[in-house]
Amino acid sequence: MPRVVVVSPPFMSHARPLSVLAGALGLQGTDVHFACAPAFEDLARQAGVGFVPLSVTRNANTGVAEATQQDAQEAARLREFLDATREGAVSALLAQARHRRADMLADPDGVFDALRSIDRELRPDWYVVDQLSYPVTLALHCLGLPYASFCPGHPSYVLADPDALFGVPYDWPDVLRPAPGRLRELRTAARQNDEAFTALFGAFARRRAPSRPAPGRAFALSSPHAVVYAYPPFPWLPKPPQGPVRLFSGHMAADPDPLDAEWEARLRRLRGNGGRLVLVALGTFLSARDDVLRTIVTGLLDGTRDVSVVVAAGERTAALADLAGDRVEVARSVPQRALLDHVDAMVHHGGGNSFTECLRAGVPAVVLPFSSDQFSVARDAERSGAGVVLDPNALSPDEVPAALETVWATLEPRVSALAESVGQHGPRWAAGELLAAMGARASRT
Repeated sequence: MPRVVVVSPPFMSHARPLSVLAGALGLQGTDVHFACAPAFEDLARQAGVGFVPLSVTRNANTGVAEATQQDAQEAARLREFLDATREGAVSALLAQARHRRADMLADPDGVFDALRSIDRELRPDWYVVDQLSYPVTLALHCLGLPYASFCPGHPSYVLADPDALFGVPYDWPDVLRPAPGRLRELRTAARQNDEAFTALFGAFARRRAPSRPAPGRAFALSSPHAVVYAYPPFPWLPKPPQGPVRLFSGHMAADPDPLDAEWEARLRRLRGNGGRLVLVALGTFLSARDDVLRTIVTGLLDGTRDVSVVVAAGERTAALADLAGDRVEVARSVPQRALLDHVDAMVHHGGGNSFTECLRAGVPAVVLPFSSDQFSVARDAERSGAGVVLDPNALSPDEVPAALETVWATLEPRVSALAESVGQHGPRWAAGELLAAMGARASRT
């Protein structure tokens, strides 16, 4: 029986799909251990796999970013990021570029030592690591340990083209294309990060593993054996690098548990008062943008008579409590995957999980991207016909019902076809293909 350690950063949007993949590997006869921060041990229990405590970054998000206990410096950086999202796409991406080293390479020596201890204790045959866990990938490379990479968001996170830069969208939605000068500013900051990280990776490798091959370009470092993408294989995506097996799983979501009686009752009430039902959720970080949430909900209440709304408001639930009523349910968190089987559309931020979960459920979307890879995901949503993209910082209340009418009038048939395609793969398929790919690697060594 092969033994695998799945390593995740302490962010719910990454840890949940990685734990689903860990569980799928376990169901195929693999001895799996899920390594993550202690607050995420319950995900291993739900997946039916072992747990190893491992913290790979000081930053964290256990489900609602504002509610996660963090030190003062991390909390200040979160506030700075959220403020930057109000200034627009490039400002948000520039803020993330400034924070990148602290986010992604805070303690490479500590991660290296911890992984070496885990390897000595468990002796796994191979590892699975999040593509964005750069200190983990660097440590595994320096230790000479076999691993597969898991790409949690847009496939362009795995760099191939020398001109591609981490932190710069591979393409932009039509309504959010930046001015040339701003794009040059972003590319300059991203290139500086690329050069700085590559130098740091090289210096670390020379110090801790001088006999190993140089890691090369930092943001392009990924498994030479296999990469799993939690994404559909759209034909227009950037061409991936040659070498490893490429597995496009379509999505990485477990089958949702049925809604409990309380949520069933809420949906009956909302359906009775509004007819069509829209889910609004901006992710674990961006639920803090209660100004955008308020614009969406008031636009739907004032601009439609036959729509009810479920809003995931995070720590801003109290600030939005005045919106709750016959047609609006305001909740701190929602069972998103289960609700998607019961709603007619979703308004989301372009997160990879939300995008692929909507595809899996056949739910069209209005996409409001703020940061990270959300602009690339949003571009794919409009190009595939899965959704309409709006600028969250220029949003007017009347745009939301108009966008939903477009979604329902023109996109629903295309989303149904996408759902059928995405549903052909998923975590079980990915686990089987990954075991085959890594087994072939073992047979060659």
